[in-house]
Amino acid sequence: MRHIFIFCLLLLLCGCAATAPTPIKVVIDPAVSTDYLRDVKPILDKRCVCCHSCYNSPCQLKLSSFEGVDRGGSKIPVYDGSRLRAQDPTRLFIDAKSTEEWRNKGFFSVTKNTAQADNNDSIMIHLLAHKMKNPLSIGDYFPEASDLSCSENSIEVGEYLEKHPNGGMPFGFPALTDKEFQTVAQWLQTGAKGPTGAEQAKLNSPSAAAYAEIKKWELFLNNQDPKHSVTARYLYEHLFLAHINFNNNPEEFFELVRSTTPPGETPYVIDTIRPYDDPGVETFYYRFSKVHSTIVHKTHMVFKLNDQTMARFKELFIAPQWDEKPHKISFDPKLSANPFVAYMQIPPRSRYQFLLDNAHYILMTFIRGPVCKGQIALNVIHDHFWVMFMDPASDLSVIYPGFLRQYTDELAMPIEKGSDISVWKSFSNEYNKKAVNFLRKRDQFYKIIYPHGLGYDSIWPGDKATDAPLLTVYRHFDSASVHKGALGDLPRTMWVIDYPILERIYYSLVAGFDVFGNVGHQANIRRYMNNLRINGESNFINLMPQESRLDFVADWYKGLNKKTFADVEIFKIPTNISYFSDNYKKEFIEHLIHQRINPVTGITFDPLNYKINGETQATPPLPETYKTPSDYVQALQALNTSGANFVTHITDHYANLGYLRIKIPNKKDIVFSIVVNRWHDNVAFMFDESSRLKPNKDKADFIPGFVGSFPNIFIEVDLADVPEFFKLLQNFERTDEKMAQLNKYLVNRANSEFWQSFDWMQKRFYEDDPMQAGLFDLNRYLPKAVPQAKDLEKAAQN
Repeated sequence: MRHIFIFCLLLLLCGCAATAPTPIKVVIDPAVSTDYLRDVKPILDKRCVCCHSCYNSPCQLKLSSFEGVDRGGSKIPVYDGSRLRAQDPTRLFIDAKSTEEWRNKGFFSVTKNTAQADNNDSIMIHLLAHKMKNPLSIGDYFPEASDLSCSENSIEVGEYLEKHPNGGMPFGFPALTDKEFQTVAQWLQTGAKGPTGAEQAKLNSPSAAAYAEIKKWELFLNNQDPKHSVTARYLYEHLFLAHINFNNNPEEFFELVRSTTPPGETPYVIDTIRPYDDPGVETFYYRFSKVHSTIVHKTHMVFKLNDQTMARFKELFIAPQWDEKPHKISFDPKLSANPFVAYMQIPPRSRYQFLLDNAHYILMTFIRGPVCKGQIALNVIHDHFWVMFMDPASDLSVIYPGFLRQYTDELAMPIEKGSDISVWKSFSNEYNKKAVNFLRKRDQFYKIIYPHGLGYDSIWPGDKATDAPLLTVYRHFDSASVHKGALGDLPRTMWVIDYPILERIYYSLVAGFDVFGNVGHQANIRRYMNNLRINGESNFINLMPQESRLDFVADWYKGLNKKTFADVEIFKIPTNISYFSDNYKKEFIEHLIHQRINPVTGITFDPLNYKINGETQATPPLPETYKTPSDYVQALQALNTSGANFVTHITDHYANLGYLRIKIPNKKDIVFSIVVNRWHDNVAFMFDESSRLKPNKDKADFIPGFVGSFPNIFIEVDLADVPEFFKLLQNFERTDEKMAQLNKYLVNRANSEFWQSFDWMQKRFYEDDPMQAGLFDLNRYLPKAVPQAKDLEKAAQN
């Protein structure tokens, strides 16, 4: 009986055994050029890198450089909210230096061909060829889904394609053109070769102009004088994510790295997890390594270095007398994770002014950094808020450095525990208690020094026109963007950040955050960031009349009992501002911008979205014709208050950010970003975010140009259709008729002409802002694919 059972089981297994798909026949066309840099890489950049360029790349397959193509894919996800232990990092260019090393880390080739003669069975060609044969995209596509199959060999590819017959690549988008496919297929068939040694050397070599600047900067940063050495370490820890630019050349960017090789030799990057980790060698050098991967916007954070920058660094760090005799510091893990201890010898005034000089960049690092999928950092903030900074002349941590020295333990952050924090300690209040205690001591100190409270002069107005003393933050669900100035209407919440808050935000969410860390590490940082947000909001509430503060708390933290805040120190501190209306927030920010910030920086309110008269402002009618820019402004202002149904509709379909293109014959087309601000009752909790959303309260801002890195939808409207389109949005209802009208303008991912729309948007972005632009990411494009009738008909004929 037992033998019969085994025999039947073997029959069953054999019957179910998967087979590899038939290898793809590749006919070599001598007329087709397959040079990687000239012919293949441009195709990958245009059609693949928009989804395969960061940690959120499906299967960790990064196609933005040949090194990433050669490394291949992995079944191990980077984003795993249930990871009990930190996993080994897999940073391209850092954690392995050869193909063999990547294979030892579990990465598999997507270009390897084991078929005979003129056949090819590489993973890449199977996925591309399947799309060529099955071009329609039908259903929902979520490229970042954690359960998306990562096929390691041709047998697994066959299983995947059998299960997902419309899952070829590009995933959920139109196929490559015949010429593009032939180029890539022929490149794969001829060995999938990368750049030659000479070509690679050229890719890594700086231009003559950049090299001249690099020599000056590497000399400055590697000066072994203690004051220079400590300054260089502080600068590196804040610039390690930056794309360094010399000479305003938008074609050339560099990364600041720690290297075992000295200036003059090829940089060899030291592979530590964090910029403040022990480099493991006694002697190392700060070097500039050229970025030769394709620039993608989501990780493109530009920092300019020139003679003026060096003069400013010397003014801030070298010229002043330090609070202690300058001395080199150790890389002790606990010390290094607390910048208030590590850099105690540098005057806080110098450190804070450096952060203020570069406020836009500093906030951008935690808003847009290489984490790529940042719910940990982002579900702790509202969808739209403005950030201001305390003036160094009013910041007591700057005026009295001894105050920071006294409370360095309270300024410790969970990053000092590393990447493997016990899951049980995820719920520990150790660092939250420290943060709350520091806030209490801080507010008590301010109450003593400023018995009448703080006034308008406590807010930094900037020192020069290029400064960013007021920033707008937009959250786009699990990505975000930060912008100079006051964009949008009056936001529900505002922050005032002082030096201790700004430094801790940076070290918690950027320098000390490990995307490969375990759930305990990530949860502790999320909870700690909640305290830092409360600190920033409290500093703003401090400037409001005392009798109004509990009302602000009740509005910002709906669902929480405001009585729990009643004994907080901020409610006992007076404000040194006299108010003349009952709309305190609006009066405050308008006085601050008009009287203090605008004269220095020119920053003013958003002319399209900001309501000068508040909620009582009358909604303008839609124009009858559209001939001048003011007509479009009027139309968008009308939609700002009357397009709620449309906003609710798109948020219900995973859309938080859209790009609207208005096509104007014989003139430059107009582009607006539609930025949806989703209402949260509060952002105080880590889980069950959806229960605190109120879609009927969602609003949208219309911003000229491009906002964000992850567009969810493209919208294209011909000039002749503009009146009909805006009327549709203003009076939108979820009927079949209205949906059909709307879909006429939306560029669905299944549209056979999708890539033309994407290419236009991308080209326009590069034209508008060549220094800051990079490739958009399409991983979060509207997931539902609905083929057009013409494409269905064509597929049926084929």
